[in-house]
Amino acid sequence: MNPKSAAATADEMQSDVNDAISGAEDMLAQAATSTGEKAAELRARALQQLKALRERLHDARHAAVHHSRVAARATDEYVHDHPWRSILAAASVGVVVGLLISRR
Repeated sequence: MNPKSAAATADEMQSDVNDAISGAEDMLAQAATSTGEKAAELRARALQQLKALRERLHDARHAAVHHSRVAARATDEYVHDHPWRSILAAASVGVVVGLLISRR
């Protein structure tokens, strides 16, 4: 997954979460002022919407864990295939961070 699609997915997920929460809040607020069958129907719809949101978040979490494991595996393979490049890259980052810290 490239960074652009990851950011788009995150934005879409945030929008979905906000919409679902707003919708559920509206339904629960209406249910609070309603009585009888109408209130029960509104509460049931709000709970159904929150359940769907929970499932969507669970799916997103599962996808994020999967992608992170794939990235970790790819990194591990790269480090094993190119140990000296990895050591050089880590040392370079360490030198840059050390220089930045010493400038303060």
